[in-house]
Amino acid sequence: MDRAAKRELVASLNTALKDSGLVVVAHYAGMTVAQLTEYRQKVKEAGGKVKVAKNLLAKLALKDTSYEPISDLFKGQTCVAYSQDPIAAAKASVTYAKGNDKLVILGGAMGSTVLDANGIKALADLPSLDELRAKLIGLLNAPATKIARTVKEPGAKLARVIQAKASQGEAA
Repeated sequence: MDRAAKRELVASLNTALKDSGLVVVAHYAGMTVAQLTEYRQKVKEAGGKVKVAKNLLAKLALKDTSYEPISDLFKGQTCVAYSQDPIAAAKASVTYAKGNDKLVILGGAMGSTVLDANGIKALADLPSLDELRAKLIGLLNAPATKIARTVKEPGAKLARVIQAKASQGEAA
Protein backbone atom coordinates (compact mmCIF):
# COMPACT_ATOMS: atom_id res chain seq x y z
CA MET A 1 0.00 0.00 0.00
CA ASP A 2 1.55 3.31 -1.02
CA ARG A 3 1.43 6.51 1.02
CA ALA A 4 -1.46 8.05 -0.90
CA ALA A 5 -3.61 4.95 -0.33
CA LYS A 6 -2.71 4.98 3.36
CA ARG A 7 -3.65 8.65 3.65
CA GLU A 8 -6.95 7.94 1.90
CA LEU A 9 -7.69 5.01 4.24
CA VAL A 10 -6.91 7.09 7.34
CA ALA A 11 -9.05 10.00 6.10
CA SER A 12 -12.03 7.81 5.20
CA LEU A 13 -11.86 5.90 8.49
CA ASN A 14 -11.55 9.16 10.42
CA THR A 15 -14.65 10.57 8.70
CA ALA A 16 -16.60 7.36 9.29
CA LEU A 17 -15.66 7.30 12.98
CA LYS A 18 -16.66 10.93 13.49
CA ASP A 19 -20.14 10.11 12.16
CA SER A 20 -20.59 6.91 14.17
CA GLY A 21 -22.33 6.46 17.50
CA LEU A 22 -20.41 3.38 18.59
CA VAL A 23 -17.05 1.75 17.88
CA VAL A 24 -16.29 -1.87 18.76
CA VAL A 25 -12.70 -3.17 18.65
CA ALA A 26 -12.15 -6.93 18.37
CA HIS A 27 -9.40 -9.47 17.72
CA TYR A 28 -10.03 -11.66 14.71
CA ALA A 29 -6.90 -13.87 14.80
CA GLY A 30 -7.55 -17.31 13.37
CA MET A 31 -10.69 -16.38 11.45
CA THR A 32 -10.89 -17.44 7.83
CA VAL A 33 -11.72 -15.00 5.06
CA ALA A 34 -15.19 -16.57 4.78
CA GLN A 35 -15.80 -16.06 8.51
CA LEU A 36 -14.62 -12.46 8.38
CA THR A 37 -16.84 -11.85 5.35
CA GLU A 38 -19.79 -13.38 7.21
CA TYR A 39 -19.05 -11.12 10.20
CA ARG A 40 -18.93 -8.07 7.94
CA GLN A 41 -22.26 -9.10 6.41
CA LYS A 42 -23.93 -9.49 9.82
CA VAL A 43 -22.75 -6.04 10.92
CA LYS A 44 -23.81 -4.54 7.59
CA GLU A 45 -27.30 -6.05 7.96
CA ALA A 46 -27.51 -4.39 11.38
CA GLY A 47 -26.60 -1.01 9.87
CA GLY A 48 -22.87 -0.84 10.58
CA LYS A 49 -19.52 -1.49 8.95
CA VAL A 50 -16.36 -3.43 9.73
CA LYS A 51 -12.88 -2.20 8.81
CA VAL A 52 -9.60 -4.04 9.06
CA ALA A 53 -6.60 -1.73 9.04
CA LYS A 54 -3.09 -1.80 10.37
CA ASN A 55 -3.01 -0.72 13.99
CA LEU A 56 -0.88 2.34 13.32
CA LEU A 57 -3.27 3.53 10.59
CA ALA A 58 -6.28 2.90 12.85
CA LYS A 59 -4.66 4.90 15.65
CA LEU A 60 -3.99 7.75 13.21
CA ALA A 61 -7.65 7.63 12.12
CA LEU A 62 -8.77 7.92 15.76
CA LYS A 63 -7.01 11.26 16.18
CA ASP A 64 -9.34 14.27 16.41
CA THR A 65 -12.33 12.05 17.21
CA SER A 66 -14.04 11.33 20.50
CA TYR A 67 -12.74 7.75 20.22
CA GLU A 68 -9.08 8.63 20.68
CA PRO A 69 -8.93 7.11 24.22
CA ILE A 70 -9.44 3.57 22.83
CA SER A 71 -6.25 3.66 20.77
CA ASP A 72 -4.50 1.41 23.31
CA LEU A 73 -6.86 -1.46 22.32
CA PHE A 74 -5.13 -1.74 18.94
CA LYS A 75 -2.63 -4.52 19.58
CA GLY A 76 -2.47 -7.68 17.49
CA GLN A 77 -4.91 -8.50 14.70
CA THR A 78 -7.74 -6.05 15.31
CA CYS A 79 -10.79 -4.96 13.40
CA VAL A 80 -13.17 -2.09 14.00
CA ALA A 81 -16.96 -2.35 13.81
CA TYR A 82 -18.89 0.90 13.90
CA SER A 83 -22.42 2.16 13.37
CA GLN A 84 -24.47 5.30 13.75
CA ASP A 85 -27.01 3.45 15.88
CA PRO A 86 -25.31 3.07 19.27
CA ILE A 87 -26.49 -0.52 19.63
CA ALA A 88 -26.35 -2.05 16.14
CA ALA A 89 -22.60 -2.76 15.90
CA ALA A 90 -22.45 -4.02 19.48
CA LYS A 91 -25.40 -6.36 19.04
CA ALA A 92 -24.12 -7.79 15.74
CA SER A 93 -20.57 -8.21 17.09
CA VAL A 94 -21.61 -9.90 20.33
CA THR A 95 -24.05 -12.19 18.52
CA TYR A 96 -21.38 -13.23 16.03
CA ALA A 97 -18.76 -13.68 18.78
CA LYS A 98 -21.10 -16.10 20.59
CA GLY A 99 -21.09 -18.35 17.54
CA ASN A 100 -17.41 -17.92 16.65
CA ASP A 101 -14.89 -18.07 19.50
CA LYS A 102 -12.12 -16.64 17.30
CA LEU A 103 -13.74 -13.20 17.34
CA VAL A 104 -12.80 -11.72 20.73
CA ILE A 105 -14.32 -8.38 21.65
CA LEU A 106 -11.73 -6.17 23.35
CA GLY A 107 -13.85 -3.11 24.05
CA GLY A 108 -14.89 0.07 22.36
CA ALA A 109 -16.43 3.44 22.92
CA MET A 110 -19.76 5.20 22.66
CA GLY A 111 -19.04 8.85 22.14
CA SER A 112 -16.38 9.78 24.67
CA THR A 113 -17.33 6.92 27.01
CA VAL A 114 -14.81 4.08 26.88
CA LEU A 115 -16.35 0.62 27.26
CA ASP A 116 -14.65 -2.67 28.10
CA ALA A 117 -15.80 -6.01 26.67
CA ASN A 118 -18.47 -6.37 29.37
CA GLY A 119 -19.76 -2.88 28.59
CA ILE A 120 -20.12 -3.79 24.91
CA LYS A 121 -21.95 -7.01 25.87
CA ALA A 122 -24.28 -5.07 28.19
CA LEU A 123 -24.96 -2.57 25.42
CA ALA A 124 -25.78 -5.42 23.05
CA ASP A 125 -28.48 -6.65 25.45
CA LEU A 126 -30.37 -3.36 25.16
CA PRO A 127 -33.17 -3.11 22.60
CA SER A 128 -32.30 -1.37 19.34
CA LEU A 129 -33.49 2.12 18.46
CA ASP A 130 -36.26 0.75 16.24
CA GLU A 131 -37.46 -1.59 19.00
CA LEU A 132 -37.54 1.31 21.47
CA ARG A 133 -39.52 3.43 19.00
CA ALA A 134 -42.03 0.61 18.52
CA LYS A 135 -42.45 0.22 22.29
CA LEU A 136 -42.90 3.97 22.72
CA ILE A 137 -45.54 4.11 20.00
CA GLY A 138 -47.29 1.16 21.63
CA LEU A 139 -47.27 2.91 24.99
CA LEU A 140 -48.60 6.13 23.47
CA ASN A 141 -51.25 4.24 21.52
CA ALA A 142 -52.52 2.18 24.47
CA PRO A 143 -54.22 5.05 26.40
CA ALA A 144 -56.09 6.18 23.28
CA THR A 145 -57.36 2.63 22.74
CA LYS A 146 -58.46 2.39 26.37
CA ILE A 147 -60.26 5.75 26.15
CA ALA A 148 -62.08 4.70 22.98
CA ARG A 149 -63.10 1.39 24.58
CA THR A 150 -64.31 3.16 27.75
CA VAL A 151 -66.37 5.69 25.79
CA LYS A 152 -67.88 2.96 23.63
CA GLU A 153 -68.62 0.55 26.51
CA PRO A 154 -71.78 2.18 28.04
CA GLY A 155 -73.51 2.09 24.67
CA ALA A 156 -72.48 -1.53 24.18
CA LYS A 157 -73.81 -2.46 27.62
CA LEU A 158 -77.13 -0.77 26.84
CA ALA A 159 -77.34 -2.63 23.53
CA ARG A 160 -76.69 -5.96 25.29
CA VAL A 161 -79.39 -5.25 27.89
CA ILE A 162 -81.93 -4.38 25.16
CA GLN A 163 -80.94 -7.52 23.22
CA ALA A 164 -81.36 -9.65 26.34
CA LYS A 165 -84.81 -8.17 27.01
CA ALA A 166 -85.81 -8.72 23.40
CA SER A 167 -84.62 -12.34 23.59
CA GLN A 168 -86.65 -12.85 26.79
CA GLY A 169 -89.75 -11.40 25.08
CA GLU A 170 -89.36 -13.77 22.13
CA ALA A 171 -88.86 -16.76 24.39
CA ALA A 172 -92.07 -16.00 26.34
